[in-house]
Amino acid sequence: MKWWTLAAVCVATFMLLLDVTIVNVALPEIERDLGATLSDLQWVINAYAVALAAVLLTAGSLADRFGRRRLFALGLTVFSLASLACGLSGDPAMLIVSRAAQGLGGAAMLATALALLADAFRGSDRAVALGLWGATTGASVAIGPLVGGVIIEIASWHWIFLVNVPVGAFALALTFARVRESRDPNAGPVDVPGLVLFAIALGGLTLGLHEAGERGWGDPLVVVVLVTAAVALVLFVAAERRRARPMLDRALFRKPTTSGASLAVLALGGGVFALLLFLVLYLQNVLGYDALGTGLRLLPFTIASFLAAGIGARLGQRVPLRTVIAAGLGIAGVGLLLMRGVHPGGEWTDLLGGFIVGGVGVGMLNPTITAAALGVVGAARAGMASGLNSTFRLAGVSIGVAALGTLFKDVAGSEARSLVPGPAGERLAEALSSGEGPRALASVPPDRREAMARVAEQGFLAGLDAVMLAGALACLAGAVIALALVRRRDLVPAHEGLAPLPGAAPAPEASPPA
Repeated sequence: MKWWTLAAVCVATFMLLLDVTIVNVALPEIERDLGATLSDLQWVINAYAVALAAVLLTAGSLADRFGRRRLFALGLTVFSLASLACGLSGDPAMLIVSRAAQGLGGAAMLATALALLADAFRGSDRAVALGLWGATTGASVAIGPLVGGVIIEIASWHWIFLVNVPVGAFALALTFARVRESRDPNAGPVDVPGLVLFAIALGGLTLGLHEAGERGWGDPLVVVVLVTAAVALVLFVAAERRRARPMLDRALFRKPTTSGASLAVLALGGGVFALLLFLVLYLQNVLGYDALGTGLRLLPFTIASFLAAGIGARLGQRVPLRTVIAAGLGIAGVGLLLMRGVHPGGEWTDLLGGFIVGGVGVGMLNPTITAAALGVVGAARAGMASGLNSTFRLAGVSIGVAALGTLFKDVAGSEARSLVPGPAGERLAEALSSGEGPRALASVPPDRREAMARVAEQGFLAGLDAVMLAGALACLAGAVIALALVRRRDLVPAHEGLAPLPGAAPAPEASPPA
């Protein structure tokens, strides 16, 4: 039965994480078909990621209280119905709302995924299961552009959502037939204030970073939103300290490994996966590849990530987890640095070395970060630990897209203004800030189009260089944090509810009866 549990969890995880990136290659089609603005398109991405991250902690707590299989099945149902609504959307507003509903269903699935695996697997089998799940998470995010390109090529953008309906139905049937129920008998009541405050904090931070790129940091709306997010975060921490059974048990953070694993996965989401958006824009809007061509050129990253996940899981059984996590983040950071320095007129192969090296780093990270995150708790609280780990992962993607987007716009726009002074430079900076690059120059007179296209490409590449450097620095900082905070002695031994995870200290032998 345990391998059927792994199959159900991997199918559902692949489907929900695929939707983090699959929509990127469909944005031009959605824009034309629905008459969407640039802001609409950004929220098609952000509504899903923010909703997903905002309720993950609560979903993990609900799973511990009411049953992990039950909440997993509910999440599958909500996600599948929301996918149907996305596919049938006739205007941007309906699509954005439906994407948020997808995120809510996805949160219930993702928060319970690791908890179901922790309950089903023990010993060496757990290392194998976590390795396969880690490979699935990495492959799903990376392969999204390829799958989206294939679907758009043979059908339309509607089907990138509609295809989730039969897949979700299959996973739901498998869940009811083969996955056993588990829960925490000591779980507390639902933490409604915590849910509301955390959602305001995360949503406000993402909105503030997004709007800062559009309006500037001094804009009153940006200031109010960011201050509101900060206040909500402070109130959330204060409220959780007063609750007897909070949705986020502060005792978890008494073990430095929890903070180390959380910050490491935050660096992974914000430093690597958030950058896929900019790579897609470069491949499509600068090099001119279609959706399918873009997905094919991201395939080396996917393959490297998938193959390296098994290596990371095996290494985690032989060397300390912190070493493998730090090495994975360091390798991913080196991969991003290798992608810098692309010259105007370059080819996609200039990125190939970085794709492969970065994929290896990501593949090594996924199973080992998961092992560290789950290893600090007993099986009864696996849902909370799973939700915390997934929250930081998705928060990293959401915040990374907003923050790196602001950096990209500033650097690319400044480069354009310095190369083309005056109104023409301002118009070019606006085109670059939307990520359109040289393809936004259709209205430029033919005699100036080639020269302006070269300037636009140079500005785009300056912005791309900046976000790659920022992502690499985030990864390297995460590596240092993991080395400092992830500790073997923090991991729960087998007699406390979990079989030893990779890198865990052996359980002490029980004393013989007197």
